Amino acid sequence: MNDLFAVPLRAVGGFFAMTAEASRAMLRPPFQRREFVDQAWFVARVSMLPTVLVAIPFTVLVTFTINILLREIGAADLSGAGAALGTITQIGPMVTVLIVAGAGATAICSDLAARTIREEIDAMKVLGIDPIQRLVVPRVLASAVIAVLLNGLVCTIGLVGGFVFSVFIQDVNPGSFVNGIPLLTGFEELMISTIKAGLFGMIAGLVACYLGLNVRGGAKSVGDAVNQTVVFAFMALFTVNVLITSIDVKMG
Repeated sequence: MNDLFAVPLRAVGGFFAMTAEASRAMLRPPFQRREFVDQAWFVARVSMLPTVLVAIPFTVLVTFTINILLREIGAADLSGAGAALGTITQIGPMVTVLIVAGAGATAICSDLAARTIREEIDAMKVLGIDPIQRLVVPRVLASAVIAVLLNGLVCTIGLVGGFVFSVFIQDVNPGSFVNGIPLLTGFEELMISTIKAGLFGMIAGLVACYLGLNVRGGAKSVGDAVNQTVVFAFMALFTVNVLITSIDVKMG
């Protein structure tokens, strides 16, 4: 029974220890600019197409559902307000969760896990190079920045797609749709959505880096680490999403 709880507790403790070490390394020069740019492009490359493919059906589904409800209560002119509120406060962060955890974090984990089983990480330590500062910090920051950009992309797709679907498919007045956008959604909601996305990217990057650096065994263990990254990142990100949304609702 003790072993049953000891292993996950050690893993949680190791994760928070690495998080604290990475936080200190972010403030300590030198900053790996080239690695950051390379990793940002790497995460963006593997995440861009899935983001577009996931955002469009999400947008259509939410807009379609909201418009049906608004028509039933005779408030079809408020479809823009509903689409903006749903897209910016929920669809953007939720799609970011799916893509960052399912594409970006797994790519980071597989890269670091492959380096670990090839003993590149041990070689770096022998040479006096801190793998946290050299590898983890650029990847975590790159994941956070790309998550923010993906969130902006999803929000843009959501609003444009909602407009096209509402106006051309469900015959909503285009002027009413545009005028309704700022009714329920303003700068505060946009900032909270952006903060959510940044936290999602940072947490997903930390989970991926921890599992990638602590992989044990051969090639099979790399696949196991990637699968664990998806599961643990989803769990962490959805929990953070619920907490931030609850705090926002409470304060609002």
